[in-house]
Amino acid sequence: MSSATAKGYKGAGMEGWTARWYAKTRQNDMESFREAAQRASERLGQGSSVLEVAPGPGFFSIELAKRGNFHITGLDISRTMVEIANRNGNKAGAKVDFQLGNASAMPFGGESFDFVYCSAAFKNFTEPVKALNEMHRVLRPGGEALIADLCKDAPIEEIDRYVSRSGRGKLDGWLTKMAFRVLLLKRAYTKNDFQRMARESSFASCTVSAEGIGFEVRFWKPTVAGATRS
Repeated sequence: MSSATAKGYKGAGMEGWTARWYAKTRQNDMESFREAAQRASERLGQGSSVLEVAPGPGFFSIELAKRGNFHITGLDISRTMVEIANRNGNKAGAKVDFQLGNASAMPFGGESFDFVYCSAAFKNFTEPVKALNEMHRVLRPGGEALIADLCKDAPIEEIDRYVSRSGRGKLDGWLTKMAFRVLLLKRAYTKNDFQRMARESSFASCTVSAEGIGFEVRFWKPTVAGATRS
């Protein structure tokens, strides 16, 4: 891993009050975390090693830990988020190892995980292809990486409806809508962007499927060197 890795996130980063606000507002999306964790648990074998990249407050990893005997690690570049996630995990009695680290230079050996998950964060990485290469490196042959994120083409009206349905209060809802409009949509990627980045990465390909105002992008590390999955 190169020591010349750039700053891992766009903008000012998520520390202090910003991280605490984000952790609080994301509690309104707990049902989606539970659903994602349930789907993942049904695909994984018991004893699987799972890495969540940029887990934020840790809700997905904690929900997944409740659903099976998995070895789960979370890697986040925000010190405040690591503290919040570990606090949330301890409160829930969930065995998750939340650590501080950069998605573009992960502190793990090669072929350490069966599944890598990243939700609502990939658009904020300054070195997205490098992050994909790291996901590929730490995956075991036959392993899968799943990125769930906002679609750059998502209509503003759909985003506003999504936020309104989430049950957020008036101020929180307004702040969330502004975050989408001012920051998140500008940083988000299109389907073509992900396909291009996949070709530039060690994965070489991906599949993209619509999911609400975003999409799910799946990458596989083949069991045979040089093989690809369409």
